[in-house]
Amino acid sequence: MLPAEGRRLFGTDGIRGRANVELTADLALAIGRAAGEFLPGGQVLVGRDTRRSGEMLSSALQAGFHSVGVDMIDVGVLPSGGIAYLTGDTRSSMGVVVSASHNPAADNGIKLLGRSGSKLSDDTEDRIEQRIRRGAPWKVARDEGIGTTFRMAEAEERYLAHLRESMPYTLRGISIVLDCANGAAFRTAPELFRRLKADVEVFAAEPDGTNINAGCGATHPRYLSEHAKGRLGFAFDGDADRLIAVDEDGAIANGDVVMAVIARHMKEAGRLKNNVVVSTVMANLGFRRAMERLGIDVVETQVGDRYVLEAMQEHKAVLGGEQSGHIILADRAGTGDGLLTAVRLLEVMASSGKELRELRKETITEYPQVLRNVHVADKHKLAGADLLWAAVREAEARLRDDGRILVRASGTESLVRVMVEASSGTEAAQIADELVEISRGELGPPGED
Repeated sequence: MLPAEGRRLFGTDGIRGRANVELTADLALAIGRAAGEFLPGGQVLVGRDTRRSGEMLSSALQAGFHSVGVDMIDVGVLPSGGIAYLTGDTRSSMGVVVSASHNPAADNGIKLLGRSGSKLSDDTEDRIEQRIRRGAPWKVARDEGIGTTFRMAEAEERYLAHLRESMPYTLRGISIVLDCANGAAFRTAPELFRRLKADVEVFAAEPDGTNINAGCGATHPRYLSEHAKGRLGFAFDGDADRLIAVDEDGAIANGDVVMAVIARHMKEAGRLKNNVVVSTVMANLGFRRAMERLGIDVVETQVGDRYVLEAMQEHKAVLGGEQSGHIILADRAGTGDGLLTAVRLLEVMASSGKELRELRKETITEYPQVLRNVHVADKHKLAGADLLWAAVREAEARLRDDGRILVRASGTESLVRVMVEASSGTEAAQIADELVEISRGELGPPGED
């Protein structure tokens, strides 16, 4: 089912929707056809996460590509970082990730990648969307021109070898707890850290098609914190492009903390190209002030890793990311990869001889931050919510330079996000609650996560 004219089919992270309701097999078929017609030639590599709907959508998508004469390489269930890596490594013309990332199991998504494994530009997505909207007649391949699918049995092994080669140290004597979110990393993450000789305990690695991200993973880091028991912890999301860590004290280290620690290490090692990092408007005020103390320039973008990557390319940066744990290490990959980020963080720890709790204490002091997700009737009316914006301006005047407020529509879900930072957690929560109530009143029900 296509959105109304004037609203993009592609969001900040591909096409998302409730599987078999908004994101149907028919739509997946059309996406395959349109993207296939767009390609000048060559094969397309596709992989997915563990959602029950993934095989249905992947099969329909492949049928669309086949019908216009495009061959497919199917890598099966694999983290999106692995799909991106193999897209480039196999010299495919395009990659496709069938996943709704951190969303609930009932949702799914289709994310198209360029030949380097990075996401397509807005302009390219718009051209593909225009072709989908035009519909039939489609190009029709015949006889030996019809596409087919090749299964890549060695996909996991090639991805694991790539990750292992990026780590110059072994992890003997280090205990690590993993939360695989019952998602795409359920096999690769445990195997990777075992190959690195760490002592590994694994949680949420028994996917059944419906339990992905359910009370676990990067969106529920307290689950891992409760099980870490003094050990270093890594939590991934459904497609494992995000990493949220838990330090040895059980404190959650989000993307701001992880990126600050890595940025400091890269600067000290003379590897932070152009002395710049890229973050989004969601980055904690503490992150910005930490970078100021370190003499590192910060380029800020709107939320969405595609925009982070675009800014990184513009400013020739090698490090960028989001508070959500989506971090791009451009000297090693063209997109976010939670497993690669974990390896990079472990490399910093090993080279410094310090635990994560010590590194974060030396690097960053976070401001209390309150985030509310408000489900609304129509997030597209946010720009015209005059009472809400008046309340935001009033609250900003109260905070002055000792905090900040961000209200934005989600790019992947039907909700509005209200974020407040202040020197006092109590004040941040009070302001956030006030703005939530006004949001509900102006934009409609239902309630809040």
